[in-house]
Amino acid sequence: MSPVTSRGRRLLAEFLGTGLLVTVVVGSGIAAQQLSPGDIGLQLLENSTATAFGLAALILAFGPVSGAHLNPVVTLADWYLGRRAGTGLPAGEIPGYLLAQCTGGIGGALLANAMFGTGQHLSGTHRVTGGHLLGEVVATAGLVAVVFALARTHRGALAAPAVGAYIGAAYWFTSSTSFANPAVTLGRVFTGTFAGIAPASLAAYVLAQLAGGAIGTGLILLLYPEAAPRR
Repeated sequence: MSPVTSRGRRLLAEFLGTGLLVTVVVGSGIAAQQLSPGDIGLQLLENSTATAFGLAALILAFGPVSGAHLNPVVTLADWYLGRRAGTGLPAGEIPGYLLAQCTGGIGGALLANAMFGTGQHLSGTHRVTGGHLLGEVVATAGLVAVVFALARTHRGALAAPAVGAYIGAAYWFTSSTSFANPAVTLGRVFTGTFAGIAPASLAAYVLAQLAGGAIGTGLILLLYPEAAPRR
């Protein structure tokens, strides 16, 4: 028997995938600041482009192992939408997925900080406003809708480019620049750079993301009531 169990491989994939996603977000943010000082718009373009392509690549790499949730909201939605048909993530695996994603997110930020020599500091960037929180609701609802609309219409092969494209676009059409992921948000607390978010802003963002996830899940149930997801 392999020394790494099937469950262990899934958790490792979620840890690495989420960690590398945060490394992409934070690392490209640092690089953008260094390459385009004083031009916030160009920095955001560079950051969003790298994130869109990086996310698509990570979904392709880790999807066959764990489903490439890389996001606690996606994990919870997968369990909820598939619980009756037995096609979603089993409830017993949820804690492991969430732990792997959150620890991976923190590790990814620390890795990016180390690569660019910025030092290991918590963020001081406070981001909470009503508009930002609404942006997180919208971004996360849209993400869940995209992921599970594809799953329920047997177009999962398109998930990598579609999700990457959606997140890349949501950087620009949401006021919050689309964190849309509690594990990524947690990771971004651990960098005092362009992509960071202050610890005091974390809880509000996560609550907005959970609300968005619930809305996105409800939309899927309304739009695709008869569609059976296929794993």
